[in-house]
Amino acid sequence: MIDTRTVVLDQTVPARAPWSAVVRAGEQLEIIDLHGNQAVDCLLYNAADHTDRYSAQATVTAQRNIFLTTGSVLLTESGTPLMTVVADEVGNHDTVAGACSQESNTLRYGHHTRHQHACVENFLAEGLKWGLGKRDLVSNINWFMNVPVEADGTLGIVDGLSAPGKSLTLRAEIDTLVLVSNCPQINNPCNGFAPTPVRMVVTR
Repeated sequence: MIDTRTVVLDQTVPARAPWSAVVRAGEQLEIIDLHGNQAVDCLLYNAADHTDRYSAQATVTAQRNIFLTTGSVLLTESGTPLMTVVADEVGNHDTVAGACSQESNTLRYGHHTRHQHACVENFLAEGLKWGLGKRDLVSNINWFMNVPVEADGTLGIVDGLSAPGKSLTLRAEIDTLVLVSNCPQINNPCNGFAPTPVRMVVTR
């Protein structure tokens, strides 16, 4: 089959860095895990109204599954579809573990980690470009992150299921602001203890 889509954006996000872009309705965003085992924290907003944003609760309730894969529709609290996962080479992405922060690093891993950059700080820095602040941060998606639920209900953070070159593709249902933190975490296996770059390709 001949690929007739046009590339409108192709950027590599360095390890530990933030990224953002508006993906227009009908465009597709492919997120490529270049080296494997790299978590990509993600928030989504209606580009026309940032108060209308991704809701983990609405998304999980609608699909009756806490994990995302092909066919998952990412919803706002009001039920508006923002994006749909249209292709997925990994098959399992987290909706519940949240984003690391300097505070949570200190609590989980010790005071010596307090200086380490984290996803919340990435979201805040990148969000400023779009007029977003701390109150605009909600429960996020963790693409490529493997967070199994144990028998006792606790969450595990273990080695990822991805591999070099694996990708997922999202189709924007409305104009959607995509905010990403290419996770800088080095204290658990979500990035294989060595964060690496990812590639973001938008096509129409």
